[in-house]
Amino acid sequence: MRRIIDPPLDRIGRRLVPSGISANAVTLAGFAVGLLAVPCLALQWYGAALVAILLNRLADGLDGAVARRTRLTDLGGYLDIVCDFIFYAAVPFGFALARPENAVAAAFLIFSFAGTGSSFLAFAILAARRNLTTEAQGRKSLYYLGGLTEGTETVALFVAICLFPAWFPALAYFFGASCWLTTITRALSAWRSFRD
Repeated sequence: MRRIIDPPLDRIGRRLVPSGISANAVTLAGFAVGLLAVPCLALQWYGAALVAILLNRLADGLDGAVARRTRLTDLGGYLDIVCDFIFYAAVPFGFALARPENAVAAAFLIFSFAGTGSSFLAFAILAARRNLTTEAQGRKSLYYLGGLTEGTETVALFVAICLFPAWFPALAYFFGASCWLTTITRALSAWRSFRD
């Protein structure tokens, strides 16, 4: 999806840079808007939640576009990944608040996100220590190890569960299981890359 979404995001980012808006400001504003999805979901305002989610994801793409036009920083990379992982956990939490019968499926999805997040970050830390780099997903502040369930797939899940909230448990279990496949493949990559 990077080849499709990056060109328009880069054009918008190019227009934002002269205004003095920093990549970190875009990250934090997008994070704040994304968190509005939680009360919207709790109130079962799924359309409003979807708008908040999509605006968050737009900001997540724009912050990188602005950073590439100005300067990639360690703080920017840190804020981006922390805000992403908190936001990813916030959406299933909102579904658990909406309907208590969603709680176990939401907990499983958050548990699964912990697997993908920790396997991603642990690999990035060790890759930095060994001076490994990649631009497979564009220039980033840290090493991005791919997987079956990444940003595009997660956005597709969030759109689907907002459009079809009754399907939340089934979609959460399916996506959570897919996240564990990602975690396992990342662990295997780490095994191949880091064993001494």
